[in-house]
Amino acid sequence: MQTQYFNATTQKENGTRLAGSVIRSGGLVAFPTETVYGLGANGLDGEAVRRIFEAKGRPADNPLILHVAKKSDVKDLWLRVPEEARILMDAFWPGPLTLVFNRSSKVPDEVTAGLPTVAVRMPAHKTALALIRAADVPIAAPSANLSGRPSPTTAAHVKADLDGKIDVIIDGGPCSVGLESTVLSLIGTPTILRPGGITREMLEAVVGPVEVARAVLEPLSEGEVAASPGMKYKHYAPNAQVLISAGSPRQAAERICTAYDLAELSGKSCIIFATEQTQGFYRQRKYAIIGDRKNPATLCANLFAALRRYGDEADILYCEALPEREMGLAYMNRLLRSAGFQYLEEEP
Repeated sequence: MQTQYFNATTQKENGTRLAGSVIRSGGLVAFPTETVYGLGANGLDGEAVRRIFEAKGRPADNPLILHVAKKSDVKDLWLRVPEEARILMDAFWPGPLTLVFNRSSKVPDEVTAGLPTVAVRMPAHKTALALIRAADVPIAAPSANLSGRPSPTTAAHVKADLDGKIDVIIDGGPCSVGLESTVLSLIGTPTILRPGGITREMLEAVVGPVEVARAVLEPLSEGEVAASPGMKYKHYAPNAQVLISAGSPRQAAERICTAYDLAELSGKSCIIFATEQTQGFYRQRKYAIIGDRKNPATLCANLFAALRRYGDEADILYCEALPEREMGLAYMNRLLRSAGFQYLEEEP
């Protein structure tokens, strides 16, 4: 298959019009959102959705998100629209918030992995919204990468993984948020299944108490069903081994430096993911500054790109843990899965 490319700025109308027709005819289109690039198919066509799983090598028990262009579109996808959903949509849509509720009969099993619920969101990206309108159907879309790899935040990342496997790639430049959307279940007490750009604190300011699923910071138990994308044990993984160091910034850095020096003595190449505040701890060692600890959103925006770039240059990537609050929760969720939950202090 030859993949077609369109620039969202210079080929805006022709690109989204053609890509919309590809979606309607059962094809696959990679497109930009504010979170990460998505790999889209007609969300009401089970056969088209199966092509997503084939292109990505994605397990069929991992549910997808349906992307819509209007808030009113959820009426066709859910059995009903709960009041909490209306409040949250008014507060955060379009934006990086996915809402999960009981699905209607229009949603195929391929989208939900057979679950009785379906995840829906309205992206805050002009190209994504234009594509959904051009397709005139809800678009089912996970991240546009090979399954298990770090999610793509540029069209170049998509090309590296999926060139020749999908019909169209729309290049809309770098994604601004850099991590996938927050996924919030509205079955019972609102519960975060995957943290993202809309934090627990932001949600609670609108709808009151919000729980966080155990699997956000821990691996799924054996036999436990993934209720949301991004809940698998190892996910977002680069080619290099990822190891996390916990504790205060100084404690984390000291542990990293000791491990780094030992690893280099054994012939392994290492890179440290540092922050603006901790770079001084790593002098004479190879490190990359990926953001500001005081502003975890900067770390979130750069994490996947850093995992892709430096994961091809080193054997081991050493990363500092962050406090698990506000955007730090989303950062740690992705970092833990990229590391397979391996903390440096647990190494022999």
